[in-house]
Amino acid sequence: MKQTSNSKGIAPDGKSAPDGKSAPDGKSAPDGKSAPDGSSVRIALDAFGGDHAPDMPILGAAAAVEEYGAEIILTGDEKIIKSRMKELGVSGKNITIVKADGVIKIEDDPIEIRGSKKNSSMGKAFQLVASGDADAFVSAGSTAALVIGAITIVRRMKGVKRPALAPLMPGFSGHYMLLDGGANLDCRPEMLVQFGVMGSIFMEKIMGIKNPRVGLLNVGAEREKGRELEQKAYEALQNAPINFVGNVEGRDPIANLCDVAVTDGFTGNVYLKGVEGMGALIKVSLKELFTTNTSTKFGYLLSKKGIRNLGKKMDYKEVGGSPLLGTKKPVIKAHGSSDALAFKNAIRQAINFCVAIDEIETAIAGLNPQN
Repeated sequence: MKQTSNSKGIAPDGKSAPDGKSAPDGKSAPDGKSAPDGSSVRIALDAFGGDHAPDMPILGAAAAVEEYGAEIILTGDEKIIKSRMKELGVSGKNITIVKADGVIKIEDDPIEIRGSKKNSSMGKAFQLVASGDADAFVSAGSTAALVIGAITIVRRMKGVKRPALAPLMPGFSGHYMLLDGGANLDCRPEMLVQFGVMGSIFMEKIMGIKNPRVGLLNVGAEREKGRELEQKAYEALQNAPINFVGNVEGRDPIANLCDVAVTDGFTGNVYLKGVEGMGALIKVSLKELFTTNTSTKFGYLLSKKGIRNLGKKMDYKEVGGSPLLGTKKPVIKAHGSSDALAFKNAIRQAINFCVAIDEIETAIAGLNPQN
């Protein structure tokens, strides 16, 4: 199996990065990861994407300015944004507003991000990134519109077949990356190879994991398992410049037997929703358990700190959002229910992503020398 060479970058957990360096400012983010230096990065933030817009994007932007020194460009209805900023007590430091017309909603045809909704809050944010007026994009809006906009406005890296949604998932001893999380329902083997390469670089460069292990999500560990897609992808992944560890079953990524779990978008999205559902079940079950009687309530008091740590570990807000790997500029999809903390951490993701984007493009070019 071929392995990636060591890359230089920021280790977001405060430990040494692969080159022995730590994060540049050493500040501590809420999830225990070091805060990036965002002073030279401009983030286009869709102020009307998500269930709690525009208040939560505004508050998240203000928190990111305060903690990371980022420059935020909010896109949306200027009057409403200014009014809400005043009401929320947000000073406007390092925050610029770019006027946009309307919002592309979940029920809208996502292709309209290139048509009647091109000047919506999401469309304007994409345009700022495409023109170079912003360095990265964040939105909690429609996933379908985000994927289409990223591909057609920001555009794919040269040689990338399809960009992939890459959520960071909680495991027993740390996060792992799942891709594709739902952007491409049908995939070809060469696409899974690209997913593995892009995910490997992200996990090494951004998450500080040296020589990340890449696994192919399958119905069994044996090489011959799976559909034709998995069988052909297995062979191709063996020859890719990554640390490929073979097939992994659904329980293996959670046990941190790989750092990157590669699959097609249909399987990945089903897996993702299953993990989310199990997390919800655990939370509800614990609540029922500890409210049964006086003894269990007392037990909760003794276990409260550990339970809170477990909840934090499983909370999407601590991660911030899912990168869309394979576009020319960083694109982050925040959860639709994001609060201020989630938006702040999504912005942190976008800032950090800027570190890895060039290396991902170089690696993809190496897979496609004819391009």
